[in-house]
Amino acid sequence: MGWFGEEPGGLNRMYAGLLGGLEHQGVSVRGLVAGVETAAAPPNVCFFERRDRSAARRLLSARRSFCAALHSQSVEVVAAHFALYALPLLDLLRSRRFVFHFHGPWGCESRAEHEGPLSVAAKRVVESLVYRRADRFIVLSSAFADLLGREYGIRHDRIFVVPGGVDASRYAVRESRIEARERFDLPHDRPLVVSVRRLIRRVGLEGLVDAMADVRQRVPEALLLIAGRGPLEQQLQLRIASRQLEDHVRLLGFVADEDLPLLYRACDVSIVPSVALEGFGLSAIESLAAGTPVLVTPVGGLPEVVGALDCSLVLPDSSAATLADALSRALSTPGGLPPSERCARYARERFDWPVIARRVLTVYEH
Repeated sequence: MGWFGEEPGGLNRMYAGLLGGLEHQGVSVRGLVAGVETAAAPPNVCFFERRDRSAARRLLSARRSFCAALHSQSVEVVAAHFALYALPLLDLLRSRRFVFHFHGPWGCESRAEHEGPLSVAAKRVVESLVYRRADRFIVLSSAFADLLGREYGIRHDRIFVVPGGVDASRYAVRESRIEARERFDLPHDRPLVVSVRRLIRRVGLEGLVDAMADVRQRVPEALLLIAGRGPLEQQLQLRIASRQLEDHVRLLGFVADEDLPLLYRACDVSIVPSVALEGFGLSAIESLAAGTPVLVTPVGGLPEVVGALDCSLVLPDSSAATLADALSRALSTPGGLPPSERCARYARERFDWPVIARRVLTVYEH
């Protein structure tokens, strides 16, 4: 969909990490990405069209770039990560092995964000056409494997579960919590919670803001930091003001990727309060890799991400009352959370990109 250095987002971040991870496994990879050529991308990434061009132009350019890639090198496996840009390639894939990386149900996500029925229906048609052609699917969690079978009729023997990855070495920051707070000009003497999320409906930020009205009664100095951009920004700001939470909730806006490890490290706990369609929860792994324990709701793949570390990190539901109870306990008795070293080791051993890329490569080889 875009190169992560220029276009934020979980899919783009995963794509960039996987591309580098596969190269380190000795695989020759050519990446086709929407966007404008940037110095941040490696030389094996080709940008086929600007994202602000019409859909028809982007699809035609994607097809041209794909044809050029087929003629310039030997291609054993074609792997797509976004159904729209795979659509114009389908007739060229008849004799190719085709793997689709299912990051989420495009149509269902649009419906959850209250898009119009025609838009949702069109996206479902695109998905159905592409998924019908794919030989294998890689999904981020067992929850999404079940969803792929239930919503799109894909046989489970065509689906392989491989979670997302993280650059564990980059998140293993040396700064202490106090030093990290100084870098962001954050208070040293307040318990801090962070949630790094796109500001959209299904990620549950409205309920999290509501929960803080209760948390401040139990932990008066508690401060929630929300990092990210999205269409709900103004609504969240109004919600914060209407509940008189200006001193307890801050919207940080966009936080650069290179600053995220320190932001996680600065906080006592992070939280992923999703209410729907969460296939993996990359921010949960990022937080753990930085040594900060994370609380998650029992939505989609989130329990699979942290359950093996400590099942108490998985909340019983996504309600504001449950979020408030969990955060109040975590901030009042931090000794009940997994220690920093254990969190970082768990992320490194299970989700570091060399580990994940090897698992993806096994599917390609299969």
